[in-house]
Amino acid sequence: MAKKRPQTKASNARPQGRVAGAHEPVPVVGAREPCPCGSGRRYKACHGRAAAHAVTELVQRPFEGLAGECDWVALRELVPAATARLTLKGGLPEGVPSVTLATVLPMAWPALRREDGSVLLGLQNDTASGDLSRDLADTLSRALTAEPGTPVAGERVSGDGPRLQDLLDPDAAFAPEVHTGFEFWLPESGDDASPEVTASLERANSAAIPTVRLASVDAAYWCETPEKNHLRWVMPYPEEKLLDALARLHAAGTASLGEDTRLVGSFRAHGLTVPVWDLPSGMGAEECEKPAAAFAERLAGALAQDVPLTADERRARGGLTNRQITLS
Repeated sequence: MAKKRPQTKASNARPQGRVAGAHEPVPVVGAREPCPCGSGRRYKACHGRAAAHAVTELVQRPFEGLAGECDWVALRELVPAATARLTLKGGLPEGVPSVTLATVLPMAWPALRREDGSVLLGLQNDTASGDLSRDLADTLSRALTAEPGTPVAGERVSGDGPRLQDLLDPDAAFAPEVHTGFEFWLPESGDDASPEVTASLERANSAAIPTVRLASVDAAYWCETPEKNHLRWVMPYPEEKLLDALARLHAAGTASLGEDTRLVGSFRAHGLTVPVWDLPSGMGAEECEKPAAAFAERLAGALAQDVPLTADERRARGGLTNRQITLS
C-alpha cells in the first residue's frame, strides 16, 4: 500500500504567471534560470513559486472519468499484486505491442519499457505533485518513447501536461487481474531476470497479502490476514449519501455479510469511500460472493431512501464516521 498523503485543497489549477502589464503567460523554464518575466530573479523565486504551488495542490478524485474508477483506487491503495491492460486513445504507437498497468514494479520503478517494446506502468509510487493522474500520464508518455529494455524514472511534471483521462480510451473496459505474486514482472520471453529484479521479486512475494477480486459485485476485494479475513469494497456513491445508507442498514441489523461478519468502518481514498468488513478466518472469497450480492441489493434500497435518519440510525452513522480513516 502506498504511503498516506496529506489532505490539501483540491484543484486542477494550472500555473499561469504573467508579466506585469501583459497578457501572455510566463513560460515554464528551469528553476535556476532567470524568470522570463524580466524581474531579474530566478524562476523558482519568482513565477515558479505559483507554478510549483498549483502543481502540488491535491486533486481529490484523480481517477474520476476513467473506466473502472473504483478499481483504480483499489489497485492504488489496497491490492498488492494486480495488472490491467490499458487502451490508448487512437491506438498504440508503432513498436509498442501493449500497455499494462501494474500495482507495483521491481525496485519501485515508475514504469518499464520491456525489450519487446511493451510498457508496464506502476501505480503504487510516490508522485511529485498532487495530481496523481497527471503524474501517471507523464510517466506513461515518457515510457512510450523510452528505449526498449529500460526503466523510466519519476520526474516533476508541469501543471498543464496531459492527464490519464486525456490518454486513455474512456469506452474501453478496465479489467483488473489479481495475481498471487509478482511473477508478471518477469520477461515473457523466458529470459533470465537480473539479480536485482529476482531479489526484489522475492521480497515482494514474501510480503504480499493473499487477495481476490469478487466476481458478483464491482471493486470488492477479499483478503486474508493471519488473524481474520476482510472484505474491502470501493464504492462510487457520494460519501454522505453512502454513510447514511450504511447507517440505515447497520441500525436495522442488516449491514453484515453473514454469521460472524461485521461492518467495522471505512477508508476514504482518492475521493471514494471503502467500507470494510471483518470476516472469520474460514470464510474465503467464494463464500463472500452470494452475501456480497445480497448486500448490494440491500444497499441499493437504502440509498434510494430520502427520509431523515432516525435516532438509532444517527448513532450508527456517528460510529461509522468515527471509524473512518483517510488514506489519500
